[in-house]
Amino acid sequence: MRGVIFDGKRTRVVDDLEVRDPGPGEVRVAIAAAGLCHSDLSVVDGTIPFPVPVVLGHEGAGTVESVGAGVTHVRPGDHVSLSTLANCGACAQCDRGRPTMCRAAIGMPRQPFTRGGRPLHQFASNSAFVERTVVKAVQAVPVPADIPMPSAALIGCGVLTGVGAVLNRARVEHGDTVLVIGTGGVGLNVIQGARLAGAVRIVAVDANPAKETAARRFGATDFLTSTRGVRDLLPTGADHAFECVGRVELVREAVDLLDRHGQAILLGVPPTAAEASFLVSSMYLDKSILGCRYGSSRPQRDIARYAELYRSGLLLLDELVTATYPVEDFEKAAEDAHQGRVARAVLTF
Repeated sequence: MRGVIFDGKRTRVVDDLEVRDPGPGEVRVAIAAAGLCHSDLSVVDGTIPFPVPVVLGHEGAGTVESVGAGVTHVRPGDHVSLSTLANCGACAQCDRGRPTMCRAAIGMPRQPFTRGGRPLHQFASNSAFVERTVVKAVQAVPVPADIPMPSAALIGCGVLTGVGAVLNRARVEHGDTVLVIGTGGVGLNVIQGARLAGAVRIVAVDANPAKETAARRFGATDFLTSTRGVRDLLPTGADHAFECVGRVELVREAVDLLDRHGQAILLGVPPTAAEASFLVSSMYLDKSILGCRYGSSRPQRDIARYAELYRSGLLLLDELVTATYPVEDFEKAAEDAHQGRVARAVLTF
């Protein structure tokens, strides 16, 4: 079985992986497509510490191959988008409708894979850069069969994170102003989430001028290559500022560019020990700094919702897929993603 592994020193595409059968409450999925998210690259460069060896990938879609005992919401042949949340469904946080806060969803990875008899870790309770994976049943969310697999794959991370941050965490309202710093895969989804929420002005900022076309297509009303011009467009500041890059100096700028009662939402992933600073006095104008895990999403609800928004023409998915690559071309896809040449590179099997 083919898959992309990281051994702590380098990534490789191998063809001798094995995956176990699903146990009770689990689903085995034949992966058709998987988006290459910067979180995968962050494992490779050490920004996200993770035990190795590990099978990479976490933004996937495919077909249910088999189910374990007790699984009734999907059956073999169903198309599913995969969530990274292996939440328990029974704790206080799950009961409150906060599966992203479930401690079982943030625990140590399982090891459903083997190679030469040696176990390999599963990234983000998912591992989508592989021909077949085993996930908890709660992670497999049915999607209509008419959604192309590369597009369905992106719902499970980039869309949930970006659109979810707008609708679930920031709760952007009709007529609000929104600043989006960074227009990669997550940033574009923040932009279209703000459009769906009815934001009156959506200012996108990215150092790469080539990203303007995509940003405007997804809903940006303005595009800048630096934050220096934001005050010309929003003289009193933004109601909501989303930092989607993961650089501490941009966190500070997101806070400084808020209007009174504004909120900065942090979506980028800096190194784990990184610290950001801000003027404490500015907080007394009712400003807020919000963390956001996985778009504060409820995947079983939100993936189905976003699938229907796509089918109605309101949510852009196909436009996120800049290029598809056979899994054997992982290194080329990773280089294109690292250089900012793609909104999303998608690996196919």
